[in-house]
Amino acid sequence: MDIETFEDFYRNKFNITATGVKPDLGQFNVFPMNCATHKKPIRYSRKDYYKISFLHGHYAIHYADKSFEVQGTTLLFFNPQVPYTFEAIGERGDGYFCIFKASFFNEYLRGNLRDFPMYAPGGKPAYTLDEAVAQEIGAIFEKMLDNMQSDYRFKYDLMRNYVMEIMHYALKMQPAESQHGYIDANTRITAVFIELLERQFPIESIEQHLTLRSAKDFAAELNVHVNHLNRAVKHSTGRTTTHHITDRLVSEAKALLKHTDWNIAEVSYSLGFEEPAHFSNFFKKQTGLTPGIFRSN
Repeated sequence: MDIETFEDFYRNKFNITATGVKPDLGQFNVFPMNCATHKKPIRYSRKDYYKISFLHGHYAIHYADKSFEVQGTTLLFFNPQVPYTFEAIGERGDGYFCIFKASFFNEYLRGNLRDFPMYAPGGKPAYTLDEAVAQEIGAIFEKMLDNMQSDYRFKYDLMRNYVMEIMHYALKMQPAESQHGYIDANTRITAVFIELLERQFPIESIEQHLTLRSAKDFAAELNVHVNHLNRAVKHSTGRTTTHHITDRLVSEAKALLKHTDWNIAEVSYSLGFEEPAHFSNFFKKQTGLTPGIFRSN
């Protein structure tokens, strides 16, 4: 699967290169939705940067192995770990979007961007906005556009503040139970397990080989007894450790089958299966389809 870089973005959207721009511009930029002058067909792909889109209109969003529609005014958060694309249904709407690298925030955050719920594994990427909130967030994007054209020395500090303000608007729309921190040992070990699981993805090359595939593998890595890990994960999420691992494997398998030209054996090996037959049996058990039939549908 292709990984779109900042350089690819400028080349694909504007038919220009990003060379010669200020270093910070290679880490952050903001645009109106109608900015692109050199459009190419929409491709389902991973990026090496984060993106926040503010859309007016009716769109189909294809995110990981799921698709859904949004209407009205929507705030969308996309991260480098998840392949995605979106397309207008009917007449294309308007809006704004900003793109930024994780390094743009590295020195300014105590933790990681992926610690925020909208960028966490399994996080909610789309937020439907009422009219009042839509006006407020639209005004923030207007400020970003105005400041990007200025010579203000500290404008990128302003951009970080604007992005964080937008993210906090979304966080206020999160259910209360998803906003609290780690409240007990079970929650902490579950969070570390999920982070370790997600750290193995995305699979970006045939040479990449998954090594943590079972509850025992993760327990050994976390230096805890497997029964302790299983109890903690089940207590915190209501689902077994194996269920989480299986779901993530299936999700990645679907992405690789649909969006790479790797053969079944190569997909199998990259996901840690010793034999393609084992992968085929696993995939059919989980989805009801063989890998080949799933790919051809």
